[in-house]
Amino acid sequence: VLNIKGSYKIEYHANGMDEPAIEIDFTPPWRRIPMCEEIERLSGTTFGRDFSDPAVVKDLDNLVAKLELDCPPPRSAARLLDKLCGHYIEDHIVNPAFITEHPQIMSPLAKWHRSKPGVTERFEMFVNTKEICNAYTELNDPERQLQCFMGQAVAAADGDDEAQGVDHDYVTALEHGLPPTGGWGCGVDRLTMFLADKNNIKEVILFPAMKPSV
Repeated sequence: VLNIKGSYKIEYHANGMDEPAIEIDFTPPWRRIPMCEEIERLSGTTFGRDFSDPAVVKDLDNLVAKLELDCPPPRSAARLLDKLCGHYIEDHIVNPAFITEHPQIMSPLAKWHRSKPGVTERFEMFVNTKEICNAYTELNDPERQLQCFMGQAVAAADGDDEAQGVDHDYVTALEHGLPPTGGWGCGVDRLTMFLADKNNIKEVILFPAMKPSV
């Protein structure tokens, strides 16, 4: 941003060129937001971290219902937390910020946090409510990975269309060994939208699915 725009601060017309621009400040360091702790702080509630506990799921379900958030079945802990994160955190981020410490049930491929039970070594970077980057330490323990896949399979059987199945080939590969590894994916197209002051992704990708007639 600094090299291209000459400043950490940019103006972005999030709602179109006819509406006033907002300022986005990329000045480091960026805020780090622990997901569950922030949801608790903003909601004024507390909930356990054992998301396999029906009582914890019920607490999350009650909060989502109270907020009248749309969460179609299955109302699993992962799906409920995703809705709460969107409502309390993602929808309010303007300047770049990291959402950290995602629960294990939301991150089946991420390594379990080395000092905080129940969460993973993962972060997502958001700018102006949009996810720009998703990154985590790779889970390289085959037994734990199989455990996570089995949990995903149960969620899929319950109707969660975002849950993954059991990838036995991947687990077998992990049994042969995977060194400590981290990975991240950046949405360059979304970042380009901010730098080019465009609010439609079709304006910044080379081959959009639909082109306006000339």
